Amino acid sequence: MSKPYKTLLCLDAETRWSSKPTLWREEPLTLSKMTTEAYIRDPLFKAFGFCIHEYGTDKATQWYRHDELPHIFSMYDWKTTAVLAHNAQFDVGILSMIYGIQPCFIFDSLSMARALRGVEVGNSLMKLAEVFGLPPKGRAVHSTDGLYELTPEIEHELAEYCKHDVFLCEEIFTRLLTGMHGGGKIHDAYPTKELRLIDMTIRMFTKPQLILDVPMLEKARDEENEKLRVALERTGVQESDLASNDKFAEILEKMGVLPPTKKKRPTLKTPNPVGENFAFAKNDAHFQQMLNGDDEDVALLCEARLRVKSTLERTRAQRFIDIASRGALPVPLAYYGAETGRWQAAKGSSINFQNMKRGSFLRKSIMAPDGYVIVVGDLSQIEPRVLAWIADYHNMLEIFRAGGDPYATFGSQMFNIPGLNKDTHPLLRQSAKSALLGCGYQLGWASFSAQLLVGFLGAPPKRYTKAEALQLGVTGEHVKRFINNKWHMEKMFEIARTCTDEELLIHCLAAKAIVEKYRAAAEPVVDFWKLLQERITRSLIEGEVYEHKGVFTMKKEEIVLVNGMSLKYPNIEICKDERGHTEFRFGTGDKKGKLYAGRICNNITQGLARIVMSDGMLRTAKRYDVLGTVHDEQLDLAPEEEAEEAKAWVHAQMIVEPKWMPGIPLNADVGYNKRYGLAK
Repeated sequence: MSKPYKTLLCLDAETRWSSKPTLWREEPLTLSKMTTEAYIRDPLFKAFGFCIHEYGTDKATQWYRHDELPHIFSMYDWKTTAVLAHNAQFDVGILSMIYGIQPCFIFDSLSMARALRGVEVGNSLMKLAEVFGLPPKGRAVHSTDGLYELTPEIEHELAEYCKHDVFLCEEIFTRLLTGMHGGGKIHDAYPTKELRLIDMTIRMFTKPQLILDVPMLEKARDEENEKLRVALERTGVQESDLASNDKFAEILEKMGVLPPTKKKRPTLKTPNPVGENFAFAKNDAHFQQMLNGDDEDVALLCEARLRVKSTLERTRAQRFIDIASRGALPVPLAYYGAETGRWQAAKGSSINFQNMKRGSFLRKSIMAPDGYVIVVGDLSQIEPRVLAWIADYHNMLEIFRAGGDPYATFGSQMFNIPGLNKDTHPLLRQSAKSALLGCGYQLGWASFSAQLLVGFLGAPPKRYTKAEALQLGVTGEHVKRFINNKWHMEKMFEIARTCTDEELLIHCLAAKAIVEKYRAAAEPVVDFWKLLQERITRSLIEGEVYEHKGVFTMKKEEIVLVNGMSLKYPNIEICKDERGHTEFRFGTGDKKGKLYAGRICNNITQGLARIVMSDGMLRTAKRYDVLGTVHDEQLDLAPEEEAEEAKAWVHAQMIVEPKWMPGIPLNADVGYNKRYGLAK
């Protein structure tokens, strides 16, 4: 990449910490029990010192003490000085929140390692030193546990330890950046765009600009607490009784209700578990039956149980209030948090931006600073569009190009009803939407049936009735074939439900009809699955290289996407499923996952959709700060006086047709507001 900097500093901070209460602090001061934001902003935080080395030079690495740092940092022109660190969110967070420094660019070897090596393996400095055959990381930091100040001897030891960490960071970064190891080339050079995304992601945290509406949060927290108090008062039980599964079961038994149970799920360590667990989870069908049943006392008890267990809204509100007392809201996201490259909540952040419901008070409490608005852009149906393009599903691409209601138009084809729309056939339109969003990845009828009962992709729970099954085309012949199939009946009875066996049968037949109608209408997608299934053996196992439309290449144990990043499938094993059919599994250690065409299709689609989205974010960042991302959504900061112009400009950046995906019809929904939750 053309360097956006003149000087690159590799640095590492050593800070005051305590794993236990001390004379100078009643609570531990440690990242193992605090978020990065709370730790750095704590009144007793102190950087004992920094080690700094100018990357690419033979200059000695220098240790600078706490009292020297302000002067040393003032010597650099930060408009032309970049920073490299391992876990830059921490070290650059200190530069920003303590010293008011914003480097012109940020490199993070931890983020790079996560993307290249996978999210399930260790990527600590200690682990990577071992992987790359470097001198092991030291342990001097443990001698500073609980120290308010350092003795000269401990400081010297800590400085040498810190210098070695800088050495390790640079060596690891060089290998990750160039792809070169002592034994030769191990991967291609790290993509420039991905380096820019790392910088953008770290800056979402280290350059916080979002403001929190504390009165709104306090009101929401108090309302939730009041609802819980009333629920406990009406039921006459203690919060601890409802929090405990065993005590909750005892209360139900005293009310004459048999506590619902479910079979223990098999795991890799215990493939044939014995016994049952209580079915008290919110999405357990039997719990839903009690919650929505005719016994008002039981229903009230279950509602109180949910309020006790679902502390999410209360605790999130309090966390936001606590953050607001310390400053603006940093957005803690992990670049390449998922195997497909998508972002996830940063580990230990206690704030999951990917899990805030639309319309929630949490979203509404997040505000732009004075003089600015938050511009929110959301790519519309990006995954179905990408899947249609890579599978050459031209009919679906034409539906998207037409710009109408894709679910209704697809429903017309799926059910062979010309003119089907939301008003004339709401059930069929919703069924087509569920199929389009979920069935493109080889979703089976049993899984689809179970997900519908507890709410498919965030929708309300749905159980198909006999009348609806008839409308979906289910006939008596379908019923006979289903009942006479032993495996179908076994899979059906594994589904937790609150309905009768007959009602469950009707529901499963309806779900099966939707899946089958999707597959009949989406023949190119089904053909794409067949191609991928064949390529598991020929490419992922045997190593035959296969390139598909220039957007991904399948090799031994990996699929390289158009941006140069890989989907990894290590240690593939061939085994038999419960019916004696051949299946594939992959992974390391106990973390073995099933590998099949639908999963690969999902991974490729998500990976490519992420590239479309992130390319749009990078274009947007040339003009406006990108403050965060939630799934297919980006949050940008624009001056209030140019809000309309910013809305149009962000929309234009998001729907640019990728050169590597010609002809794909993209669209985005963009809006703006002072509050994130009201932007669109």
